[in-house]
Amino acid sequence: MPTLYLIPTVLADGTAEQVLPPQVREVIARTDVFFAENIRTARRFISSLKVGKVIDELTFYELTKDTPEAETRQQLQDLLKQNRDAGVMSEAGCPGVADPGAVAVGIAHKLGMTVVPLVGPSSILLALMASGMSGQSFVFHGYLPIDRQDRGRTLRHLEKEARQRQQTQIFIETPYRNNQLLSDILNTCQPDSRLCIACNLTAHDALVRTLTVREWKTSPPDLHKKPTVFLLL
Repeated sequence: MPTLYLIPTVLADGTAEQVLPPQVREVIARTDVFFAENIRTARRFISSLKVGKVIDELTFYELTKDTPEAETRQQLQDLLKQNRDAGVMSEAGCPGVADPGAVAVGIAHKLGMTVVPLVGPSSILLALMASGMSGQSFVFHGYLPIDRQDRGRTLRHLEKEARQRQQTQIFIETPYRNNQLLSDILNTCQPDSRLCIACNLTAHDALVRTLTVREWKTSPPDLHKKPTVFLLL
């Protein structure tokens, strides 16, 4: 039975040696078909691993949030008939987590394919580990609303949930809008709420710090265009 491998990628350039186990390279070395959110990034990532692959001889299927599910299903059905393994790659980190790769995984299960997740960095899990917040009860919300009024209401709701349930609330933003989100958090949430900012994880300039909203207001960091995870409790 063909296998669909869930292949993690790096969070920061030049960190493969530090964050990826040998199994990732081994699987890529023997796999010729890949589903990727960004094919250009996937090709560059495989090339950087230097596993002996001729990139132009590999098959890549684009898998974004806009890819028709029927298209991915047909591609997986064809691989099943050909008895060929395939890999799913995230743009950064682990596929299927805040990532459209989950669509391919769901289809693979329905088709009876073997699904194998590989170990690698997850910005969400790394941020939670380093936050000092509850790892027993937590929720990942993905992206918050863009509209400032809607986002304010959402932040107040998440803060209420965090306080009532003692549940860590985790969310992200498009990197170029990080500073706007941080400003809204600091202007909306209670001064004694705890906020963890986990930025550029695994990179040489990574920032992970948990302070109260009141404390963050005195020295807010510049998060513009820096991949960041926010945690609230």
